[in-house]
Amino acid sequence: MGRKTVHFRRSSQAEFARQFTHLCNTKRSWEVWADFVTMSAISIANAFDQQGKTHDEREKEYLNLISHYTKAEQRIFPELFAKLVEGLEEDPAQDFLGEIFMVLDLANHWKGQVFTSYPVCKLMAAITIEDRVLRIQNRGWDSICDPCCGAGVLLIAARNEMIKRGLGPRQMLYVAQDIDRTAALMCYLQLSLLGCAGYVIVGDSLSQPLAGPTESPLLFVPTREHWLMPALYDEVWVCRIQCERARQYAKK
Repeated sequence: MGRKTVHFRRSSQAEFARQFTHLCNTKRSWEVWADFVTMSAISIANAFDQQGKTHDEREKEYLNLISHYTKAEQRIFPELFAKLVEGLEEDPAQDFLGEIFMVLDLANHWKGQVFTSYPVCKLMAAITIEDRVLRIQNRGWDSICDPCCGAGVLLIAARNEMIKRGLGPRQMLYVAQDIDRTAALMCYLQLSLLGCAGYVIVGDSLSQPLAGPTESPLLFVPTREHWLMPALYDEVWVCRIQCERARQYAKK
């Protein structure tokens, strides 16, 4: 039987998939996908978090993953990342990685995952966003959390609804969690490239929910694997986090 024909709605996704398949001649496709997502996430995270044990551990993981590929194959990964950036710049109203993940049937090999489509998430975001807009008007910012984030499509839709209302990354904190590390990093990648401020936690939202002992979205448990989006390093969010820490300390 011949290879299954796949169709994409966008040329950037089709080109991404074409280059991606070049890496799958000698390796399993889901393994290559996980490697690409992980290395891309590390590249973004370590550009901002340049000190400490977490940085060094991620750098070591990156070097270990990339060593499994030939020099020619290694050159393809930056091209894939460029296509991801290009695709989200052309149309932020999409789940670029999630759609490719589903079309290539990678979900069949990845715990049976099925990602919600962007149109459905857009409707969900439009229905629920008004309450958050009111809270932003009252205190200057609000947060939104997806405890089973997948590739982040629901938060992407929420981000786009916020922009429609003239609200930017300093007004909304995006918090995500997923038990599957690759899915969580897909979310981290897309939200980071879309300029969102927030963080992604890798973990089980049932046994280890995001709401910690402080019950504040500004404070997360540092012992969990966490990925901070670049926009969270903005001075406004840094100030808010410091103020929240001081407030929690004063309660003790």
